[in-house]
Amino acid sequence: MPDAATTDRRQTGETALRTTALVMATLGFAVNFWAWSLLSPLGPVFVTEGIADDAALIVAVPVLVGSLGRIVVGALTDRFGGRLMMPAVSLISVVPVLFIGFVGQYTLTTLIVGGFVLGVAGTSFAVGVPYVNAWFPKEKRGSAIGIYGAGMGGTAIAAFTTVPLFEVGDVVPFLAAAAALIVYAVAALLLMKDPPGWSPSRKHLGAQLAETARIRLTWQTCYLYALSFGGYVAFSVYLPSYLMNAYQLEAHDAAMRMAGFVVAAVLMRPVGGMLSDRIGPVRTLIIAYTAVTVCAVCLVFDPPLMPVGTIAFIGMSMGLGMGAGGVFALIGGASDPAKVGSITGFVGAAGGLGGFIPPLLLGILWRLHGDYSLGIVFLALATVIALLITVWVGREAQQTSQNDPSSQEDPS
Repeated sequence: MPDAATTDRRQTGETALRTTALVMATLGFAVNFWAWSLLSPLGPVFVTEGIADDAALIVAVPVLVGSLGRIVVGALTDRFGGRLMMPAVSLISVVPVLFIGFVGQYTLTTLIVGGFVLGVAGTSFAVGVPYVNAWFPKEKRGSAIGIYGAGMGGTAIAAFTTVPLFEVGDVVPFLAAAAALIVYAVAALLLMKDPPGWSPSRKHLGAQLAETARIRLTWQTCYLYALSFGGYVAFSVYLPSYLMNAYQLEAHDAAMRMAGFVVAAVLMRPVGGMLSDRIGPVRTLIIAYTAVTVCAVCLVFDPPLMPVGTIAFIGMSMGLGMGAGGVFALIGGASDPAKVGSITGFVGAAGGLGGFIPPLLLGILWRLHGDYSLGIVFLALATVIALLITVWVGREAQQTSQNDPSSQEDPS
């Protein structure tokens, strides 16, 4: 029988391994999202230089590819594990980053080709969720996945550094991102380990994806994440235009307020995961979506920006960030661990794609009516639907738990 000192050493060792796994996964997510977001800050520059008439396609291609690619990469992570997939995605992403830096940024065609392959970096999200989920016990998964989700702050690195580095030299931001990817990949290969008890999925990839598509939880959480993360993406992209049009702000002031919106959402994502561990992901999502609904209803009436409008925007951001953290805590607690990667792929794709419909809709409404109120009404209604789906998932899990006490824990 092991003595207390041996037990303490073993527990300390397990904690150190879990911490290393979480840190490395989060760093990988952040570095890859930095690379994935390189073209967005440079879009206006390419338009000014006459390379493109509009930056929309340049920016959209890597985002769309990265979102849809998560479906396949999530399934591959179930098969090969995060220890191999995260450095693999990072190294593959070096190729389009350098291609765009040295060749692709000078014509529209090569920019689109490079952006298409750069979408691989955006699939990294679907690698880390199942990897982190497998490392932590159920009672800590929400917090761990929430912390991992803060790696989406890699987009902020791109936003703050790309243009200043571009002004130093047009290849400099791409060289910096490529170097970070390479350094990370080497460190990940050395430091990342497979989770204890993890075993690779042996199913054919097509069969695995088809099976995941038949799981009701997949589509329920796709909608929830399309609303929460998609809402965050949509407002982080469109909020400056919204504020400039609706409140006549200057571009710099609108951009700084958008930065506050983004920071609030990023900070609340780990909070959503931690709350999920304490009160359950269903209750956490109910709180988050209720906050979004209340703030959206407030914005429908075009309140003055200070202080009511600002409070409503920040409150909405916090609710969306908390919701994004709660969705993956829900997946981790209510799904088969062997299928988390595949489900994450579908859900991550939905989140990425969910960010592009709202800006298009808001832009159309402004051009037609000179007002955003109807778009905010649609957001409030969509959030109410998310609330109903959340309650539905919670009741299903509770009924499953009552019928089969040995089944997965009640996520509520």
